[in-house]
Amino acid sequence: MENIELIPAIIFIFVASITPGPNNIACASMGLVFGYTRTLPFISGILTGFFVVMFICGSMSGMVLNTIPSLTLWVRWIGCGYILWLAYLTFKASYSFEEGREAAELGFLKGVVLQFLNPKLMFYSITLYSAFLAPITSDPAWLILTNTLVSVAAFFTLSIWALFGTAMKRYITSPRLKKYINISLSLLLVYTAVSLLTMSH
Repeated sequence: MENIELIPAIIFIFVASITPGPNNIACASMGLVFGYTRTLPFISGILTGFFVVMFICGSMSGMVLNTIPSLTLWVRWIGCGYILWLAYLTFKASYSFEEGREAAELGFLKGVVLQFLNPKLMFYSITLYSAFLAPITSDPAWLILTNTLVSVAAFFTLSIWALFGTAMKRYITSPRLKKYINISLSLLLVYTAVSLLTMSH
């Protein structure tokens, strides 16, 4: 569809999904202590809340942009600022979590509720739909389709953190490897921020 550049959007989704955050760290801790199978209810709850929050934010973004089209450029600048801030946080990320210390066995309901208290998810959703996918936000079918695809991507990244929590703790704390990972992911986010501002209006 016009005014949509898939590569920057996909990079934004990938980096925002794979980098450390409350959901990923909680899944890694639970996977390390309780195993992947017992972490699945929590992952299911995260994905359910994730889908609902994404749909609400996408719908609201569409209504606002359709009502005040002149906001599009401002949204892109705000989105650019958010992505650059995310790039900074990614560069500084430690990839560390405490074994057993924060790993209470969380269930489906807590996974759902946590998404409504997650400001990072709200900023992520609004940036994705207002800045990258604005032309499709007025169509509920496209919102459902894109939410489903992004949720599938989130499932894989949450599963990676849960399954490889021990490996992440052992290897990603290596200063040199952490530095290379953080720089690479940060540069990808900088690329998406620049692409956002150079997209055709």
